[in-house]
Amino acid sequence: MKNGGCSGTGLTDQKISSYRQTRSLITPKHCAHEMEFSLGGGQESQRLLLSFLLLTIWEAGNSQLHYSIPEEAKHGTFVGRIAQDLGLELAELVPRLFRVVSKDRGDLLEVNLQNGILFVNSRIDREALCGRSAECSIHLEVIVDRPLQVFHVEVEVRDVNDNPPVFPATQKNLFIAEYRPLDTWFPLEGASDADIGTNALLTYRLSPNDYFSLEKPSNIERVKGLGLVLRKSLDREETREISLLLTATDGGKPELTGTVQLFITVLDANDNAPVFDRSLYMVKLPENVPNGTLVIKVNASDLDEGVNGDIIYSFSTDISPNVKYKFHIDPVSGQIIVNGHIDFEECKSYEILIEGTDKGQLPLSGHCKVIVEVEDINDNVPDLEFKSLSLPIKENAPVGTVIALISVSDRDKGVNGQVTCSLLPQVPFKLVSTFKNYYSLVLDSTLDRETTAEYKVVVTARDGGSPSLWASASVSVEVADVNDNAPAFAQPEYTVFVKENNPPGAHIFTVSAVDADAQENALVSYSLVERRVGERALSSYVSVHAESGKVYALQPLDHEELELLQFQVSARDAGVPALGSNVTLQVFVLDENDNTPVLLEPEAGLSGGVVSPLVPRSVATGHLVAKVRAVDADSGYNAWLSYELQSAPGSAPTPFRVGLYTGEISTTRALDEADAPRQRLLVLVKDHGEPAMTATATVLVSLVESGQVPKAPLRVSTSIRASDVALVDVNVYLIIAICAVSSLLVLTLLLYLALRCSALPTEGTCGSGKPMLVCSSAVGSWSYSQQRRQRVCSGEGQPKTDLMAFSPSLSDSRDREDQLQSSGDSSGKVSFPILFNLNFHTLFIITFFRILFITG
Repeated sequence: MKNGGCSGTGLTDQKISSYRQTRSLITPKHCAHEMEFSLGGGQESQRLLLSFLLLTIWEAGNSQLHYSIPEEAKHGTFVGRIAQDLGLELAELVPRLFRVVSKDRGDLLEVNLQNGILFVNSRIDREALCGRSAECSIHLEVIVDRPLQVFHVEVEVRDVNDNPPVFPATQKNLFIAEYRPLDTWFPLEGASDADIGTNALLTYRLSPNDYFSLEKPSNIERVKGLGLVLRKSLDREETREISLLLTATDGGKPELTGTVQLFITVLDANDNAPVFDRSLYMVKLPENVPNGTLVIKVNASDLDEGVNGDIIYSFSTDISPNVKYKFHIDPVSGQIIVNGHIDFEECKSYEILIEGTDKGQLPLSGHCKVIVEVEDINDNVPDLEFKSLSLPIKENAPVGTVIALISVSDRDKGVNGQVTCSLLPQVPFKLVSTFKNYYSLVLDSTLDRETTAEYKVVVTARDGGSPSLWASASVSVEVADVNDNAPAFAQPEYTVFVKENNPPGAHIFTVSAVDADAQENALVSYSLVERRVGERALSSYVSVHAESGKVYALQPLDHEELELLQFQVSARDAGVPALGSNVTLQVFVLDENDNTPVLLEPEAGLSGGVVSPLVPRSVATGHLVAKVRAVDADSGYNAWLSYELQSAPGSAPTPFRVGLYTGEISTTRALDEADAPRQRLLVLVKDHGEPAMTATATVLVSLVESGQVPKAPLRVSTSIRASDVALVDVNVYLIIAICAVSSLLVLTLLLYLALRCSALPTEGTCGSGKPMLVCSSAVGSWSYSQQRRQRVCSGEGQPKTDLMAFSPSLSDSRDREDQLQSSGDSSGKVSFPILFNLNFHTLFIITFFRILFITG
């Protein structure tokens, strides 16, 4: 990889060589200005270099991608082929939203999305970026969506020698009394270099002179730093002032230097200078202590007496302004107290130079150094930030899907800066540690949008301090719907009652299905499940509105043609793929009285509804003259026919009557000569519908003498007798069958009554009302309506159940009619409970003899 880049956890020889060339051997860090001198020991340098290389290899092994660039690189400087090194195709950078994020680093580095090259975008100043830290890197987060991937890239910024050594001031004034003993040490403030490593290793040289030599600082002991050592006694009368030039040179290539002008004034002072108890004081001070807190009390003594032994304490004139702002020293007691805010994150240690000066006419001073080590306390709340979100998440997303990337940090150190993350409340997600202080929010269990459509995920970051500090951040995770629910009907089947002769396009029912999904997945449309109804298609009878679910009858329904129309309606949603379900509709077509009675042609005689029987005048009362037969295409009461004679206004009473339900015309009295030989009878046939429909039949009765009635031919009589003999044989078997069926019917009715009596119906439920027995006859044959009886429950009372039965005709129509009229009401209806109060044996015997009479 170019420019010293390395991928994965390995290092190339070029990288190791680059580190050997650019890493400094000694990189101590202090907040106060500190002197630096290179050491000559070869073994010590080799050990430090080996330790540093191991540290560098460990750092590279904890990042996915590593590059190295020098500081002050120009705009456009090549860093590395990041897309190629990450294994990404150039064509997918833009579609997958390739982006580079650097926290608190601005836009120092950028990526060309056309060629995937990482380059320098703006000036990089290592000193502004990392200060005097031995390690300086720009941590980049490469985020690629669709699907979400996160890569970590570390770009090391190598130091170049771009900062010269700088002294606190360009000129320093020293006041030294004469008669100071030889080898007396006078401290000097050294220069500082913003660079690190070799570029910050300073060497000092003093301009040639006869009085002073330069004392270089030791790296083993911090007691003495840079200073002047008196090598020749001073004589104020001989030399009043001495001017020296102190030069500091760093170890960079090319070398950079800094100078300070030393002006030494020789004083005529007392003999003894103040001496401190210790030349170095070490103090540990917690951060955030209140102002006025005592740091330490220094003490110096002077062997002189009087004012020459009185000592005044002060900070050295070369002390850093930051120290003067943070601390204060009492000039009399020597107590150092806190005067400003002490923050471990701002500065970890302070070096304070103290002077003790006596009050002699020619004051002498002593010096000591106080090193204040600031102790960290847990005063910084963890910083929590969502870096990338992949929302919304589909409800069928697999477990382990990455939803968000979270970064956490804490400015504290040690245990106080160790952060752990947790989720509140209990949600189907979990946190997975990915890289250093990065976590991924991943799906931990399956989702169901219909149960929970949105989750509020609260991430809490807590440090390891005592007491611990915490911070939380929340994000709303919306669950996207997938089509996993089919439309559902309230019940699988509906029963619909529709009167016949409905208008075309009449609304007969509305189906409704509910889909638990959302948006288009819950958009339900309805359609018919096509099938054949007889010779025609279902769609020719009914239709359903696709959106509302309303079912319409496309044409008038005819009960006589179609009593029950059963079909299915399908409900399907608009999802992909679509889901659906069916519901069954049973449409019962209710009968209306829309058919008039139709007269049947007589067996013999005239046609066109006119009967012309010949009646002898000698017939007795109740003689059967003729029979009018009619049928009705309707069902139930609408097909129940009654017959009555219509008399013209002012006409004489007729000697004939018609059976109310049989249509049999018989005499009411004996005929006499006064009766007209031609009787015109008008019979009105009427059903029981609402409104009732009628038809009329005309009967022309001719009264003749007894001898004038024509006799039937002999062959007809013979045929009738032969037929009667055959009919008797058949009736034997018919009687046996009728008896068996009657017995079974009696047992069934008894069992039904027992069950009904054991479970009496309550109010508001479907129960049996009073059944009605309707009797009629049609020329000796059994007739039964084709109308299918349905029980309908309503809240208006118990439903009525009508039992329609028709009995065969008897020759004695008058007696039968009287029996019907006496046992029923005017409409011929007989109460069903009254019928069951009859003796079943008597009923069976009567029925048996009636059958014998019919067949005989």
